[in-house]
Amino acid sequence: MAVPLAEFCRQLPKVELHAHLNGSISSATMQTLLKRYKNRLEREGNETPQLWETTILKGEKRALADCFLMFKMIHTLVNDEESVRIVAHEVVREFADDGVVYLELRSTPRANPATGMTKHSYVQAILCGIDKALSECRTTMHVRLLLSIDRRQSVAEAMDTVELALAHVEQTPHHTRVVGIDLSGDPTVGDIPALLPVLHSAKERGLKLSLHVSEIPQRNEETALLLSVCPDRLGHGTFIHQEAGGSPELEERVLAMKTPIEVCLTSNVKGQTVSNYENHHLPLWHKRGHPIVICTDDKGVFSTTLSEEYAIAGETFFLSQEQLRQLASHAVEHIFEHDLKNELLKLSDV
Repeated sequence: MAVPLAEFCRQLPKVELHAHLNGSISSATMQTLLKRYKNRLEREGNETPQLWETTILKGEKRALADCFLMFKMIHTLVNDEESVRIVAHEVVREFADDGVVYLELRSTPRANPATGMTKHSYVQAILCGIDKALSECRTTMHVRLLLSIDRRQSVAEAMDTVELALAHVEQTPHHTRVVGIDLSGDPTVGDIPALLPVLHSAKERGLKLSLHVSEIPQRNEETALLLSVCPDRLGHGTFIHQEAGGSPELEERVLAMKTPIEVCLTSNVKGQTVSNYENHHLPLWHKRGHPIVICTDDKGVFSTTLSEEYAIAGETFFLSQEQLRQLASHAVEHIFEHDLKNELLKLSDV
């Protein structure tokens, strides 16, 4: 008897490669944070954020600009080392419960002088939360971290993030959790040409790169610049394919580079960069045999799970359970922690 699709996807050993830490906070964890900070915020004369300001519920949509406002609101609640530890712990635990065997989180290091949090202690708090969650985990799971450069940042700030990542690698060369750099943030702002030398430097010094590209339309020139860095993975890539509003030149360039694309179905639909699941760019790349990895992006903000994303892909694009299994298995080839590939491939074959 065939296993129902939802249950099959939940049981499937999965790899999550595009998960923003602060966007992955579940509504349950958000309630904990809201309760924790309610009294302090009111003492400071600030209004306590409401759940609807941090989460897009099932069936709802918001403009992409509204999504970035939600992230600002979330940062109000995650502004000291203890809250960062709580978030990292809960996010890892929830991914483990969803059948994720390898997780790459990403987050922009933030300092908050008011609470004594530095960028370094922010990263340390994430790592502490990860370690605590893994020590409690009943199944085999591996977690790694990408430090994010926000597109709005200056060259100096971006380079600080690269140096911070390299410092963690040097401190723990044989078991580092920091494996790469992410470029993300509001796609309507930022000086990408100015940041290119920083990205080149990170790549040359051994850090892996995952870059958000073509998240919104009419960014062909910027995308071409970012492709010149030879990123290891592409985030979203919504408007690269010529049938999705990109260009034949960009499409062929990405195909030739064989750079994996991290696709985030619900994120794109709820953020309204894609009108509906049926019009998503996933099948355009899949039918050409290009590597794609199904991801959540922000499972908390968009009220989803990785299992749900696999089920949506299966239902929408008529993928068999075997095809979904192959997608999950092939995703292992694109993790940034190469030493774990063989172990994870064995899990995928179970």
